[in-house]
Amino acid sequence: MNKVKANYKSPLAYYKLAYFLKNYINKNTIIVCIGTDRYIGDCLGPLVGTLLKCKHFPLPVYGTIQEPIHALNIDNKLNEIKNKHSNYNIIGIDACLGDIDSIGEIQVRDFPVHPGKGVGKSLPNVGESSIIGIVDSNCNENIFNSTNNIRLNLILSMSKVILYSLIHAYYLYYNNDILI
Repeated sequence: MNKVKANYKSPLAYYKLAYFLKNYINKNTIIVCIGTDRYIGDCLGPLVGTLLKCKHFPLPVYGTIQEPIHALNIDNKLNEIKNKHSNYNIIGIDACLGDIDSIGEIQVRDFPVHPGKGVGKSLPNVGESSIIGIVDSNCNENIFNSTNNIRLNLILSMSKVILYSLIHAYYLYYNNDILI
């Protein structure tokens, strides 16, 4: 299990993440963004999905602010996606909890995301690879409900880095594919 990580404030974070991600993205990739806009900390996924759609990202994107994929509908949505795109690989995107020193860190991993794990929920794994953003500390008692601790600016800034990472990774894949 491999991963690369970068803080969203790092000037070339998107490039570092994209360079790793390029090995997991191709024309048969689907982006599945997990979360809800009901809690600031959990809207990272849907915000990334919305930004990707606004930029007309060329791959299928599921999970936006308008149509989120969350704990209550994840089973049905994943079944719909897998029925529609049977031989596609999925990159799952979700917010995550971690050490207080890791807040703002974005990780790209060659293994699935485990939605709900940080809040004690048992939900299906998403993706063959994943992108997570650490948005709050896992020592907080009111996980994701503590809107006093999580700033929307943090979520938006991290979402933009993930957006540019995906765009650049697709660019690297696409240009490499043309040259072959």
